[in-house]
Amino acid sequence: MNNNKLILASASPRRLELLMQVGVVPDEVIHPNISEEKSIRESPSNYALRVAKEKVYSVSSHKSGFFIIGADTVVSCGRDVLPKAENTDQARNCLQRLSGRRHRVLTGVAVISPKSVLATAVVETRVRFKRLTDKEVESYLISGEWKGKAGGYAIQGFADSFVVWINGSYSNIVGLPLNQTKGLLNGLGWKMHFSKYIKINEMQNIKD
Repeated sequence: MNNNKLILASASPRRLELLMQVGVVPDEVIHPNISEEKSIRESPSNYALRVAKEKVYSVSSHKSGFFIIGADTVVSCGRDVLPKAENTDQARNCLQRLSGRRHRVLTGVAVISPKSVLATAVVETRVRFKRLTDKEVESYLISGEWKGKAGGYAIQGFADSFVVWINGSYSNIVGLPLNQTKGLLNGLGWKMHFSKYIKINEMQNIKD
């Protein structure tokens, strides 16, 4: 058994890209089969962390002996968690609520070791949008970038032009706080395979 193997418990291509960006190359990517429904009295931070832990536990139940990363990102206004927009009405409502206001992006991160030791973190980034015009909202809806995104926007796309202020981790808004995630992995004893990172960079250079 190779106890340094790593699994990303996520269906998000953004999280995979972020990890690979800093040399963390998962050996497998598995979509955890869990319910992400929020409890009525659950705070946004508790909700994000609970879902992250459920993701790693779901995968570890049939994949023992691995490092496993799970994460969940939520956008909140006050104690209200905005949905992962699935249609234009949801996305429009999210953007209208975020317009001209500050909001919080919280990511719960959970990492479990091959010895079943769990380490967790909740990272918060505060973001303020400018006041959006109806035209800006409707134009963004046409882009389709909002589909499946927490709060109805993706900061790594057109919505970056809506942001006037950020306090905290940018990668957290994209979907995974890289500094804290690497810290959890290192604390549990995971070691980076530089040969994998070098190979990926070489492949990327060929594409470029």
